[in-house]
Parts: sequence; structure tokens; C-alpha cells
Amino acid sequence: MKPTIIKTADGDSFDFGGLGISWKIEGAPSENRFAVVHHPIAPKALAAPLHYHNNEDEYSFVIKGRLGALLGDDVVIANQGDWVFKPRHQWHTFWNPDDEPCEIIEIISPAGFENYFREVSKAWGDMEAFARINEKYKLGMKFESVPDLCERFSLTFPEMQPQE
Repeated sequence: MKPTIIKTADGDSFDFGGLGISWKIEGAPSENRFAVVHHPIAPKALAAPLHYHNNEDEYSFVIKGRLGALLGDDVVIANQGDWVFKPRHQWHTFWNPDDEPCEIIEIISPAGFENYFREVSKAWGDMEAFARINEKYKLGMKFESVPDLCERFSLTFPEMQPQE
């Protein structure tokens, strides 16, 4: 395999309205051992409802700002340069606790879940399709957790509207 440089602007991207994604390393080059995505997170934005992965671990590296996370019952705040480990089989969520943008690099292991974001971006606004995609990727999600999380941590969360 030849040396590869992935430029800042490289990779497809999508904005979920508070959580963005830019695909950086797909699974194939690592023989599906891992994938890497870049997530910009808007100020005071909840990235996702409380959710549970059955198949993959996530490792988030804070490259800008700070990252809040609920890991099981524990609340953590990670600063620039810190890592947050979100293991499979643990309910979790994450957010930007500040008034400034946050950016993280997320390593997903094993690879495959990076395609979840691609499928959700194509179905954005279709809750039935979203539920099918969650089932396909064996992702448990508590949509009802959003209002409490937003109130508890003073966050916002977008409505799932189709993008034009």
C-alpha cells in the first residue's frame, strides 16, 4: 500500500444540524479494523440521543474546544488533546458544552459504522428509514432522552428535517 495523505478538505461531508461528519478513512484501507471520521459539533449542541453500540467501540480525540460525554452514569468533560473512550455495550452520548465550536476525530473499531452516518444522511428526515438503519447497525437509541439531556446540560438538538 502506498503512503497516503488525507487533506483537511478530503472526504465527503454532511451536516446533521449541530453535528457534522466528514469521512476521512473508510474501512477498506485498514482491512476493516477501523475507520476515522471528523465531527465538528456546534456550540451547545447535543450530538445524538442516548445510544448503545453492539458492534463497535469509539475513540474520540478532541482537536478543538471541549467535549462533554455521558458514559453510563458518568459525566466527563474532555479538553483539547484529550481522548474519550466510548466502549460498545455502554449507553452513552456526547455534546459540545461550550459557546465555541468543538471538533473531534473519531476512530471507530471495527470499521463499518462509518457507513451508518452515510445511510442516515441519505435518509435524513425519514424517521421510519432511520429506525431501520438503527436496527441494521444494531444501534439502540433512546430518542426520549433528548429533552432531558438538553435541559440537564443546557443544549440544543435539531429536528430531523430533510435537507434540500
